[in-house]
Amino acid sequence: MARLHLTFACGDYDRTRALEEGTVRPDGIDLTYLRLPVEETFFRMMRHQEFEVAEMSLSSYVVSLRADPSPFVALPVFTSRMFRHGSLYCNTAAGISSPEDLRGKVVGTPEYQLTACVWMRGILGDQYGVPFDSVSHVTGGQESTGRIEKATVDLPDSVRISRAPEGRTLSAMLADGEIDALCTPRIPGPFAARDPRVRRVFPDVVASEKEYYAATGIFPIMHVVVVRRDVYDRHPWAAQSLYKALLRAKDEAYANLYDTSALRFMLPWLTPQLEEARTLLGDDYWSYGLKDNHKTLATFLRYHHEQGLSERLWTPEELFAPESTEAAVI
Repeated sequence: MARLHLTFACGDYDRTRALEEGTVRPDGIDLTYLRLPVEETFFRMMRHQEFEVAEMSLSSYVVSLRADPSPFVALPVFTSRMFRHGSLYCNTAAGISSPEDLRGKVVGTPEYQLTACVWMRGILGDQYGVPFDSVSHVTGGQESTGRIEKATVDLPDSVRISRAPEGRTLSAMLADGEIDALCTPRIPGPFAARDPRVRRVFPDVVASEKEYYAATGIFPIMHVVVVRRDVYDRHPWAAQSLYKALLRAKDEAYANLYDTSALRFMLPWLTPQLEEARTLLGDDYWSYGLKDNHKTLATFLRYHHEQGLSERLWTPEELFAPESTEAAVI
């Protein structure tokens, strides 16, 4: 029987490299792996559904569930996870000495529905008394002008939101004090250039993120893997094949990361940092599947709904192909 040929658009990750290189192959499937920047993958998949399988923003995927039928089916594979306290920047003259000072401020974000920003708005509300509707939001391009929401969002009136002025980028507005703060997955240009007008809101990011994990047990999920609905409907077995292969690829990356014969990445203390992560977060700190990630997913879905991005509160069980969350018991 001929193997199923699928195109998989995804970032450049150690946890998916075995699929790109072909050392791990999904049962019955040949993959064409397209290594693309996440913004390009998300935009092309959300707007044009160009790929059969793709990495996708968790927030964008949940937004897509508004359609009936929804255009994608997700697998509980989390290609990106990241604590996002370090994604919050401020102008040094904005009078922000602690996260609590963000109340009443003007905060930029490239897109309101970005997963990283959904997480940080939720964390600010839960942990620091800064509800999402206590700030004014400005959207637009971070380093170049013209960025738009990749997914249509219909927000409640309680969300005060506006577009950046024509010809202005969020990075420039932050440095010039036209916005007080910026929540963004990517490091803004002025901060990377060590502009003294811009700093992080959390001065000790690592300490803040460790405190957050100790208090909540949550390692935020950023991205999932989705299968286009028409592909899933024709080949439902592919969900389990892809899930198992992605799981094997991740386990291979774990093993390679702990190989001390030579450093795979240019981090001098990579090994002790890995050992510390395992001590703090557990051996399978980058877990896939529904069981170990139920609380994290439920928390995100609550934030998504509270912030006006979901018409109803979804449950984690509703997000994923059942073939990828259930397995035969031997």
